[in-house]
Amino acid sequence: MSDFKQITTALHRVFHEEGQRIVFWNDPDREFLDALPSIAIDGVTPVRLDEVGALEVKIRLERKEPEAKFLLYSPAEEPDFEDDWLLDIRLYSRSFRADRASILLQDLGLVNQHLRTHIADRRKFFDAKDRFQKLKGQVAPDDTGADIDRKMIAVVAKADQPELFNILRTIFHAWSEASADVDLDEPPAAWTSIEKFDLDVPFWQMIRTAFGYFDENPSLKKLLFALFVTDYAYHLNGDIPQAVRGFVLPRVGASNVVVCLAQWRDSNSKGASYDRLSAVAAAILKIEDHLPDLEIDQLAGVMTFLAVEKRIASSLRERVQTTADAINADDIRAVAARRQVGHWASLDGPQSPEAPRKALHDVYDALVAAADFYALRNIHKAGFDYPSATAMYRAYEAELYRFDQLYRHFCEAADGAEDQGWNIVKPLRADIEARYANWYLTSLSLAWGKFLEPKDGLLAKWQIDEVPNQYRFYDRHVRTWVEEADSRRAFVIISDAFRYEAAQELTNELNGKYRFGAVLSSQLGVLPSYTALGMASLLPHTTLAYKGADVLVDGNTSASGDRHGILQRVGGMACRYDDLMAKKKEEGREFVKDKKVVYIYHDAVDAIGDDGKTEGHTFEAVRKAINDLAALVGYIVNSLNGHHILVTADHGFLFTETARPETDKSKLNVKPDDAVLAKKRYLLAPNLPDLDVAWHGKTSTTAKVDGDMEFWIPKGTNLFHFVGGARFVHGGAMPQEIVVPVVTVKHVRGKSAQDTKIKPVTVQVLGTNHRITSAYCRFQLIQMEPVGERLKQATLRVAVYEGDEAVTDVQAVKFDNASGNLDERKKWVNLVLKDRDYNKKTPYRLVLKDAETGIEQQSVEVVIDRAFTDDF
Repeated sequence: MSDFKQITTALHRVFHEEGQRIVFWNDPDREFLDALPSIAIDGVTPVRLDEVGALEVKIRLERKEPEAKFLLYSPAEEPDFEDDWLLDIRLYSRSFRADRASILLQDLGLVNQHLRTHIADRRKFFDAKDRFQKLKGQVAPDDTGADIDRKMIAVVAKADQPELFNILRTIFHAWSEASADVDLDEPPAAWTSIEKFDLDVPFWQMIRTAFGYFDENPSLKKLLFALFVTDYAYHLNGDIPQAVRGFVLPRVGASNVVVCLAQWRDSNSKGASYDRLSAVAAAILKIEDHLPDLEIDQLAGVMTFLAVEKRIASSLRERVQTTADAINADDIRAVAARRQVGHWASLDGPQSPEAPRKALHDVYDALVAAADFYALRNIHKAGFDYPSATAMYRAYEAELYRFDQLYRHFCEAADGAEDQGWNIVKPLRADIEARYANWYLTSLSLAWGKFLEPKDGLLAKWQIDEVPNQYRFYDRHVRTWVEEADSRRAFVIISDAFRYEAAQELTNELNGKYRFGAVLSSQLGVLPSYTALGMASLLPHTTLAYKGADVLVDGNTSASGDRHGILQRVGGMACRYDDLMAKKKEEGREFVKDKKVVYIYHDAVDAIGDDGKTEGHTFEAVRKAINDLAALVGYIVNSLNGHHILVTADHGFLFTETARPETDKSKLNVKPDDAVLAKKRYLLAPNLPDLDVAWHGKTSTTAKVDGDMEFWIPKGTNLFHFVGGARFVHGGAMPQEIVVPVVTVKHVRGKSAQDTKIKPVTVQVLGTNHRITSAYCRFQLIQMEPVGERLKQATLRVAVYEGDEAVTDVQAVKFDNASGNLDERKKWVNLVLKDRDYNKKTPYRLVLKDAETGIEQQSVEVVIDRAFTDDF
């Protein structure tokens, strides 16, 4: 080697930076024998050991010049210990080599001189300066040959950490990104480089040590199959199929396989490649062919393949279908909750053809909604029987509205899945539809209809005990508030066709916001339950009357363009939702300044549902309405400083996914010549006669309208005609139409605001003195409080850590139990320990992290003591 400058620099560092006094330089190839005089280091005396006796050197170094620095050069190998007269000096001194491997060893800061040969054998790697520099940044002084190899492979593979699992998923990730169609017979470029630098042999040795994988002709393809199948077998509660059994790795390496693949699935940067490669592997291994005979309980712990997720979802749907009449909704929910936080159905991961997470999440939402619907139906199998109209009205407020809500939730989720091409829940739709439309609506209408007969029933008085009528809305909810103090202002949000069940959901959402307090009540809507009459009844008024089809408020028309003038008389104003929400904070405050009453009109549901071309999107419109109204309330509170907000509606609606049959038509044999309005669900005319196919009532009774305007409405859920769409209707007297919600929202301030703080439920680890003695470990966690309006569900990622490194797989666990029973809020989490050396004196921790933020919620100390089990 002729680079004397590099040698001089290296020696200078050894003497003057490392502070060595005596350095032995053995040069068995005599490369630098003639050049030695040219290598000069300040303050260092060179001595050739082949020219001076050992005793003389010893006396000079230790007696005559004990403080001086010496470079002891020998053109020979180091002598054996028994022949080395300077052994005692050599033991406390420093050795130096000037061959390329030795210089690299010096530059890398490695203290083990026996690694010279190891470095020399990998000389191809060091041909590029950038590879050397990257390796140097990772090397530790006491690294072994295996450590160096692993770090070299990490550099070549461009892994961000020189850890085997990280290296492996980096190589696999590069494989999946190489082309649109992954070819498992064409290794990625990173692997070609690993072979080029002769690092493939140490790679396979590391793989064998970590996973127990051995093959006479190893390949990445076969390794990939072995990892996937072993992970599948480890979690499967049953026998692995014979066709893939040969890929299962020894039990001793299986725990590392489980942890490695769990970390790969959990990786934000590399998780997408897991989805692609597992799909390719599953197709080649024909995993789907082995699943039909497996039950949910056998597959419950498996996250390896998308095919397994599809099988669990299909089986869960079958369970919902076959057990509908005696369903255990909690069991269905438990399975769904576990899968929804797992790899394939979690909304946290990216959506892709290989991982349609949103669709699968929707599938499970639909199944839970269906299970809850069936469970509620089973409570009321005999139908509905109440002693009075008041009792039935209150039952709808308290419980029966859930049929409508669950039906909507099911249809929403099923639509979401099917829109993405997933038809798993499609077989359920017909049955849910039949039970909702034919059983629930029919049974409800029969029970409710008993109380409507005009002679002595509800139509004759239109009063429910302790339930205010809609036409008393302003006096009851607005006037009393604003007149108590001059500075008070009321905001009234009227959402067209926003029915009670949706308002209940909105109330829950608002009560999940800091400094908001929402209370849901209802009012008995006007009849017929249609927009013009409902909107008029909500305005401040003394009298209502008809002028043709127009509804007059104190003699003035109440059409949308005239409501502002009506409200001005009480110091108020009217505006549209879109107009108000378009205003910035200061613009909005200026807009409502000096107004005591602000009416805000919102139209999402009726605008879509009341059009035959768009009525099929009614439930999408309801979802939009809930989101819009929550945002509007937030804007009023946070930007307009509103403290008293009311959300209500003009009427509700009836809706079914399927078209109405001809049998739902109540044919009118006679149509009065003086009819003011004749719609699908009501007819208005003065002085109407009784009719067998319709209920007959007076607007003076149901809406306190002056005059002789009367109405017919079809009995039950029937229609007079189907023109212009018949799936979304209103105007009649069904609870869905006339139980009109009133959501009262307060801006909570002062000390009381602390009570509105929203937080996730607390989760704690049960037990003390946690000790892990095997690769499989279990911990019991408890949800300390039931889920409620202010206590939200929590999804935690659970693992055992050493410092910041997870030494187990990471499990996502969802805590969403609303039960008041503490025992029902306990859950077990099963973890698999990485197979490596552990020290029982090292502090390990079981850590619970928030799945969304990654913030640590709790940790407990854990002792890992594998000594006992490893001895056997």
